[in-house]
Amino acid sequence: MKPLKVAGIAVLVLLGCLDVAVRSVAAQTTNAEAPQAARPKVTGVTGDLEADGIIRVDIENFEEWAKSNDATKLVPYMNGVALRGNYPEGIHATQNHVRFHLHITPENRSAWVDLLGEPKRIRKPVSFSVGLEDHSQFDTVFDPSHQVELTIFSRWYGIIALVIVVVTLILLVYLSRNTNLIRQPGPKPPKGKLRPYNLGRTQMAFWFFLVYASYVVIWLITDDLDTITPSLLGLMGISAGTALSEAMIDSGKDAANVSQLQDLTAEKSSLEQSTTELQSQIDALNAKATMEPEDLTNRDNLNKQLLDNRTRLGQLNQQIEALTPSESSGISGGFLQDNLSDGSGYSFHRFQIFAWTIVLGVIFVSSVYNTLTMPEFSATLLGLMGISSGTYIGFKFPEQK
Repeated sequence: MKPLKVAGIAVLVLLGCLDVAVRSVAAQTTNAEAPQAARPKVTGVTGDLEADGIIRVDIENFEEWAKSNDATKLVPYMNGVALRGNYPEGIHATQNHVRFHLHITPENRSAWVDLLGEPKRIRKPVSFSVGLEDHSQFDTVFDPSHQVELTIFSRWYGIIALVIVVVTLILLVYLSRNTNLIRQPGPKPPKGKLRPYNLGRTQMAFWFFLVYASYVVIWLITDDLDTITPSLLGLMGISAGTALSEAMIDSGKDAANVSQLQDLTAEKSSLEQSTTELQSQIDALNAKATMEPEDLTNRDNLNKQLLDNRTRLGQLNQQIEALTPSESSGISGGFLQDNLSDGSGYSFHRFQIFAWTIVLGVIFVSSVYNTLTMPEFSATLLGLMGISSGTYIGFKFPEQK
């Protein structure tokens, strides 16, 4: 009986192995015969491919893909970079297309900056696809060899913005050159002459135009209206404070000079009248045929008073001449000379604030062009600018006009 049992067990084992083999072959045959699900592929893009634009994306095999995947998490891909958070506004799986409203968010701003920054023309070729936010993008016909045009900014809006900025610049330059817009206040010079340029007002005009033009450019490309940074407000405040402090110091100097000049002129007039009277009295005494000792003493006193008066008149004339501005002091000597020099010549404190303004202006323009944002100046840099402005204001007190 034992050999029969062993034989039976062996048969059962062989039958089990045969069944497993048959099942494996059948499964492989079934898998080979079953068609694999086709991958979705972007085949068309219509609409405004630009920031704040609405586009329709046609996707081949999208309906089958959407049955087993979450289509609400699709995002656009440009140049292989996902625009995170930019989910579809309309999903039409049965028609194999989705709609996106392209917009700039904090999540995808860096991607948009890479796409729109350093603009050289109105449109820029990019590869385009869509895909799940944290996965790879779909296959696409718009690969690097067949790119689609991304609009950096609208042609007509660009023309309008350019006209506005250029007209503003021309008007600013014209008024600056031909009026007292950024010049020293004061009496009008002789015909054909203009007052000197004022450093504080020049700095204000410089920052005004940079911020004004940059704001228009950033809005034109990104459609963002909230682009003024706190540090930029601080910088403009330093500039405005410098101009205001300078105006107050100059106004105080002018008022003090006018008051002192009036006092000296009144004293001079009084002394001249007194001198005339003293001379008349001396002449009357000298006209006497004989003079008493009292007359001689009186004449000596009068001569001493006359000498004192003439000495004082000489001093007054010098002081009045020093306080009276020369004909050339209120006339422009040229843009650089007016801004970098005072009554005693070229000054380092003026050059310092002028140079820092130019450097920060270059950094400002570079930041706007490359990143499409107003620069965020550090507290240290603002402190440096404040020190330069404070030094300039401090030197304004003893500065000669």
